[in-house]
Amino acid sequence: MTHALPEAILWDLDGTLVDTEPLWIEAERELVTSHGGTWTHEDALTLVGKALEDSASILIARGVAMTPAGVVDHLVARVNDRVANEGPEWRPGARELVAEAARAGVPQAIVTMSYRVQADLIASLLPDGAIATVVAGDMVTRGKPDPEAYLTAADALGVDITRCIAVEDSVTGSAAAAASGARAVVVPHLVDVPPHPALARAETLAGLSLAELVELASTTTPVDRVGA
Repeated sequence: MTHALPEAILWDLDGTLVDTEPLWIEAERELVTSHGGTWTHEDALTLVGKALEDSASILIARGVAMTPAGVVDHLVARVNDRVANEGPEWRPGARELVAEAARAGVPQAIVTMSYRVQADLIASLLPDGAIATVVAGDMVTRGKPDPEAYLTAADALGVDITRCIAVEDSVTGSAAAAASGARAVVVPHLVDVPPHPALARAETLAGLSLAELVELASTTTPVDRVGA
């Protein structure tokens, strides 16, 4: 069965389009240890997908003697410098799917809890014009798992969120995508995401065509759009 193309594809950034989570983990570890604390890999996994302000509060509770804004600015600058100097490590198949969707004329957005400066950098490295808009953590008042960022992206694109596909990798992010009313596809990366009727699941985007992504998304049972 052939399904209609979505009105838009909404992409999470860290862990979905690019493998920047290790950079965030290293930046967190460096910051905590510089303040005399200990930060394990397991600690870091608890922050995957969270809003940066929430992560900052947790790091401060672990002994980082900085303001929340100072923590966020430090982490953003550290990760962005690494990406700018070393280039991003693309998640398998993600860049290819973005390019195929762009050729098909499907509008696309990046919806992330990273800050806009980082999302804009990644968008600039994708095929020209592929990303029509960015909604980042410093552009919303409520971070994931709240659906605000996804609803904001759909509004910016002028599309019906229920006719969009959202691609995520984390528990927090997939919860936000599903709560928005989008058809959510989760590709777990560093943390497992429990099965849910509102989530379609792919082990990897490598080799996945746009038609296959659309077919996969059609198997979900979307939740009612928040606020509808």
